[in-house]
Amino acid sequence: MHLASLESETGQPSGALRWAVQAEAITKRFAGSTRGSEVLALDRVTLRVVDGEFVALLGPSGCGKTTLLRILAGQEVASEGQVFVGGQEMTGVPPEKRPVNMVFQTPALFPHLTVFQNIAFGPRMAGVPAADIARRVGDMLALVRLEGFEQRRVTQLSGGQAQRVALARALINQPSVLLLDEPLSALDLKLRKAMQLELKSIHRSLGTTFVYVTHDQEEAITMADRILIMDRGRIVQEGTPIDIYQRPSTVFASQFVGESNVLNVRVVRRDDGGLILDLGGLKARALDPGAVQAGQSVWVAIRPEKIALRALSEPGRSNQFPGEVIDVIFLGPLVRYEVQLIGGPRVAVLESFREERSLFAAGAPVQVSWSTEHCLVFVE
Repeated sequence: MHLASLESETGQPSGALRWAVQAEAITKRFAGSTRGSEVLALDRVTLRVVDGEFVALLGPSGCGKTTLLRILAGQEVASEGQVFVGGQEMTGVPPEKRPVNMVFQTPALFPHLTVFQNIAFGPRMAGVPAADIARRVGDMLALVRLEGFEQRRVTQLSGGQAQRVALARALINQPSVLLLDEPLSALDLKLRKAMQLELKSIHRSLGTTFVYVTHDQEEAITMADRILIMDRGRIVQEGTPIDIYQRPSTVFASQFVGESNVLNVRVVRRDDGGLILDLGGLKARALDPGAVQAGQSVWVAIRPEKIALRALSEPGRSNQFPGEVIDVIFLGPLVRYEVQLIGGPRVAVLESFREERSLFAAGAPVQVSWSTEHCLVFVE
């Protein structure tokens, strides 16, 4: 879901949709390391999440994504801007009074309490009757697949089990919005992948709005309905995982979501609605993004899996070049090649592994090619 397709001309969600959470023109400044200086962590960020949506805030460390999440939770106060949850302004509303809950990188469970007692803590503080608490805890344990763990001490749990308890504890009070701050980052790779699917399944079952912070593009692509890429305190692109992967709007987005061969090249000329580019001595064709002049320096990005690798033959068509294999990395279902183009740059090529086809060895002469539409041009 692209934000433009969710909004009407009034800035409200189209149709029967409604905003679960809004951050309007949020700016956050922190005191700098020298007296009187400031660090701009967020620069007029606007975030709008539809009720029931799973949105991922994706970006490198220090881009502002966790700061934005903490402002939504009420753990940080914005320097400028407003936060709304369910249409209600949250300015001055303390964290415990907001209809949101948060799951952190580490589970932060009470070590002296059992699994049951940890999950039941919130309802008990809210004065929920004991019978209702027992039923709700049972529902949560079933949801996170920890039935039978009620009396287990949390110190006896694995990392994945502890994070499931933290998730159950966050969900038992039925928050309107669940905020998740890199909750899987401390888990090993295999468990992290399993938990990604678990979280997606839980979201589908409950329909609760999830806002998920991560620096892991695979997590965002796997789970989210919509991804917002952040860089240096701003949202630089938003859209569905497929939109962002296939149509990145910046060089940064093309590199951060997936891998790209990013080359700084010169525009030679326009030609039949396209561009002729100089790739360090080689001439390549690309689609014309507009507002580009001959002689101008631009960036191009080509996904490794969009480059075809073949045995060397006589180059004859556009974007077809001879090269030499520099390195070969076997990745199970995939093979990654580093290829030095003759008279040009080095590029990465990603191919599916096929048992019936021998791998190219390092030093092998090869030919690479790519389609014009897969050579994305950025003017930055």
